[in-house]
Amino acid sequence: MNGFRPTSRPTTNDSPVVHVSCVRHSYEDGTTVHLCGLDFVVERGTRVAVLGPNGSGKTTLIYHLLGLLKSHEGEVRVFGEDPARAWPKIRKRIGVVLQNVDEQLLAPTVADDVAFSPRQYGMAEEVVAGRVDETLELLGIPHLRDRVPHNLSGGEKRKVALAGALVMEPELLVLDEPFEGLDPTSRAAFIGLIERISAERGTTVVMSTHDIDSVPEMAEYAYVLAPGGAIVFSGTPEQVFSQADLLAAGNIKPPILAELFTELKRAEPDAPAPALSIEGAVEALVQWRRGEA
Repeated sequence: MNGFRPTSRPTTNDSPVVHVSCVRHSYEDGTTVHLCGLDFVVERGTRVAVLGPNGSGKTTLIYHLLGLLKSHEGEVRVFGEDPARAWPKIRKRIGVVLQNVDEQLLAPTVADDVAFSPRQYGMAEEVVAGRVDETLELLGIPHLRDRVPHNLSGGEKRKVALAGALVMEPELLVLDEPFEGLDPTSRAAFIGLIERISAERGTTVVMSTHDIDSVPEMAEYAYVLAPGGAIVFSGTPEQVFSQADLLAAGNIKPPILAELFTELKRAEPDAPAPALSIEGAVEALVQWRRGEA
């Protein structure tokens, strides 16, 4: 699988926000994850997805970025620092939404939950109130401010957790399986929120996900992990999902549109290249029918 290499990765003149190189971590049960192969690099302002089957090391990678795990070999840098050693120095710059959002919802009301971090940093109460109001408005949930978090729906809980992650206006947003338990409407709303926040604030996003169909909508770049943690290839969603055989070898099912166009191409060699959005698919098929492709 490691014959494929990226042809274009978003770059800036700044140092990367995240750089992980050949990290090895051994768990107490003897399981070893070796995140090696390609370096995992996230440039400022980009949205990056981490893909792979169960056991490939997606959560291990995320936990290293958050300083929850310390590598036994290799290097992890977030904002130029080792998170396991310098988390207090960089934590204010990072927002997190965990896979199980119930672990993040601690306060008696939504407003108190979103206010937790600003209060921990000693902000004046009027500043805290302003930030809470602004963040609830940003996510379209001011009507939830006095609700008990644990009584909310799954989609509402994720929005509250996201509000708690965004209230400090982080430079890096880390999302671990952000679509877990969301219905299609809530999933689409969550994707829209992340895209808008990234565009308006320039927030860098790292997302691990099993929801392959969300990747073309959500991410500009993707890394694919194989079982055991090898980072085997990377590229834009279009580049990654055009490698059907390589994805199959890694037990990763491509988005349904990518599969459709791949099968169409096999049946009709002059068929258009895969499209990863409904709009793009319609345009490609209309042009093909007209003989314009």
